[in-house]
Amino acid sequence: MLFVNLGGIPGTDYMTPLRILSLGTSVPAFPLRMKYEWSIFDVPIPPASVPTLSRPEYKPLMKKSEILEYLKANQDARGIEHWKKHEEKSGGLKSFGIGLTKLRKFSKTVGRDPKLARQLWQANIYEMKIIALLIDDPKTMTIEQAETQVEQLQGGYLAHVFSSCDATLAKAPFVVELADKWIKSKDAVRRRCGYGLLYEISKSRKNSAPEEEYFLAHIAHIEKTYPKQSTTAHMSMAGALMGIGKRSKELNAAALKVAVKIGPIDFDPDGRCEPMDVAKHLTGNYIKRKLGL
Repeated sequence: MLFVNLGGIPGTDYMTPLRILSLGTSVPAFPLRMKYEWSIFDVPIPPASVPTLSRPEYKPLMKKSEILEYLKANQDARGIEHWKKHEEKSGGLKSFGIGLTKLRKFSKTVGRDPKLARQLWQANIYEMKIIALLIDDPKTMTIEQAETQVEQLQGGYLAHVFSSCDATLAKAPFVVELADKWIKSKDAVRRRCGYGLLYEISKSRKNSAPEEEYFLAHIAHIEKTYPKQSTTAHMSMAGALMGIGKRSKELNAAALKVAVKIGPIDFDPDGRCEPMDVAKHLTGNYIKRKLGL
């Protein structure tokens, strides 16, 4: 219920009527609540002594125990078996074998909850950490928090969800600053995450998005540094090039030039997946239509 107090304004008192245009809603007034249909009416303003509502105490939308119940109820035997086969890449985490797509869908029902995210992040369960990354609030995140979490990205797709694929961190107000810092880091995980964030930045169409010169500088940096990088680093660079190359004709041409130099990236040692070919993506029919190439 919203009240307007005109107390203290010369020539007015709390019973001064306020003229309001109603859109067919119920409007609170002293002493009655009345319903009006598209009419202009007088509503007496309540006395200044009416108490205002204080900010409600924080109450989590969902508890950690409820998250655990969901994971147990939706565990996937096939996924668990797959996790065990790649135990060396698990980072010592346990898993209920639930796929990322399903976890994303569930996280949307949880909503933004940074306090719950902190609790889940401390767990030794892979899915809890994924959910923690998905429900965190970019408005409350800090660079210090990001620097701490990047040191703890063990196992599975944590680094991917942390920095790319519509990552929460990529929506933080300091994302450009952080991406620039991590891309130049000597730490391989930070570089990977830095390029993941750069990919997310390249998708932004907001007025606050960087100018083309910013992206051209990063393309030049990739061209200069890629020969000494690992396959994992090449994949993160490739993602950034692909995102940048979709922004404009000029950026497409610059990104394509470097993508051709890097060539297809054979990232799957088992040979089950085709090599990542950014040049092929940047010259596809969709991009041609989008950019008018």
